[in-house]
Amino acid sequence: MNYQVLARKWRPSNFSQVVGQEHVVKSLINALQHNRLHHAYLFTGTRGVGKTTLARILAKAINCENLQDFNPCGVCGVCRELDEGRFLDLIEVDAASRTKVEDTRDLLDNAQYAPNHGRYKVYLIDEVHMLSGHSFNALLKTLEEPPPHVKFLLATTDPHKIPVTVLSRCLQFNLKRLLPAQISTQMEFILQQEAIEFEAAALKLLSRAADGSMRDGLSLLDQAIVHGNGKVTTEDVGVMLGAVAQQPVEDLLNALAQGDAVAILDKIHEIANLTPDFSDVLQQILQVLHRIALAQQIPGAVDHDFDASMIAALSSRFSPEDVQLFYQIGLIGQRDLDLAPDPQSGFEMVMLRMLTFRPVTREQSAVKPLQIQHAPAPVKTSSPGAGTAPRNEPPVDTGNPDWLDMIIAMKINGPTREFATHCVLENIDDQVCNLIIDPDFIRGARAEEILQKALQAYRGMPLKLVVKAKKTILDTPAVQLTKEREDKQQAAIDAINSDPNIQALKDHFDARVMPGTIEPV
Repeated sequence: MNYQVLARKWRPSNFSQVVGQEHVVKSLINALQHNRLHHAYLFTGTRGVGKTTLARILAKAINCENLQDFNPCGVCGVCRELDEGRFLDLIEVDAASRTKVEDTRDLLDNAQYAPNHGRYKVYLIDEVHMLSGHSFNALLKTLEEPPPHVKFLLATTDPHKIPVTVLSRCLQFNLKRLLPAQISTQMEFILQQEAIEFEAAALKLLSRAADGSMRDGLSLLDQAIVHGNGKVTTEDVGVMLGAVAQQPVEDLLNALAQGDAVAILDKIHEIANLTPDFSDVLQQILQVLHRIALAQQIPGAVDHDFDASMIAALSSRFSPEDVQLFYQIGLIGQRDLDLAPDPQSGFEMVMLRMLTFRPVTREQSAVKPLQIQHAPAPVKTSSPGAGTAPRNEPPVDTGNPDWLDMIIAMKINGPTREFATHCVLENIDDQVCNLIIDPDFIRGARAEEILQKALQAYRGMPLKLVVKAKKTILDTPAVQLTKEREDKQQAAIDAINSDPNIQALKDHFDARVMPGTIEPV
């Protein structure tokens, strides 16, 4: 008996067997259930996601003599003839090989005649975007006014090349790329049915290499079975794909976390013995870094295609800033990998670049702006050791308390706090509190009343508040706070601009600091 490849042997024959396209399957079943079949369907998506398969299942369903829950029964005469490729009312055409207008006219000449056996005559045109302009014009007339017994099922990987006049007459379904988990689950099911030994890690490698295509994944699985002499193992699949398993990637990242250049180069030489595709290795590192960033920001967001314990361990070893930096270096390195003298040396330089620019003194640099903020502190007249931030305090009687500290202690807010911060404390005793305010400041009687009550509660005695409006050269708390904010902001900017790590990023990656993004720690 001739061997049948897995992609053909396990091709879905009804809607329930389709993997990963639930949104399309649901719409088609609802159309069958309510008898609202459109005369033209367009299935779009990348290769191997099920466009032609769904079109064939729909052609079978609309002609099936005994639908089971609106699924083709698979046993009636129509279903058997369709499965065996001898159903006369299904006209399947590859548009890539029949692009001429004469071919399209010949194809549609028989559309006016009733179907031979089924309820509908179905035209399935694959890669319809390959038709010429004149062919589309010939098809358009039939699409506009099709006979009631004709259905058009079109499939394409490039819908942008189809004229809008054709698109507007079709019901369009966009098929999604399959997730690695969906592909590996289907592979596992097939191998169990075929009684073939396999390792789950090998299926994960194959499903990632499939790049969203079930057909590509099953073709790779066929190749892996042959390569492994009837078994699917991680080692054989890694050699076959010219890629490395996840473990060396984990080892590389652990060595990077330790800052161990020797361990990194030793691991790269070990990987090189497997004749890998270093671009694929770098892509795996980027995938792991992406999962680490997700785990750090959204715990529990890592998908099951990756070892959760590995991601958790690596997440604790890298800071979020390191992960973002390494990811950016990896992206740029992947772009430039083809420009390197050879892939291995290019990959080594990417890893060494990550190691070189890793800010090992990040904790020190994090507090550096705070230290610089206080370096150019204004002259302080209050008693030493007060522990307050540096401010330009008014040279009042040293027996008087600090007015800003009093404002904070009284916990006043809103207009009252605004009024108080624009005053200067002249003196205060058990009977009266004398404040000076600029004559240009708009005062409110209500704010003065609330401030007096707050002062009385703070001092614990019924003192009187007296506010004098006159010019003063002393700094109000509002001025002090403004100067302090400006000093902190300038200190933070100076710290960023003088940071050697920032300078290195500017020099090597053409980085720049976005204006307005620097804030004091």
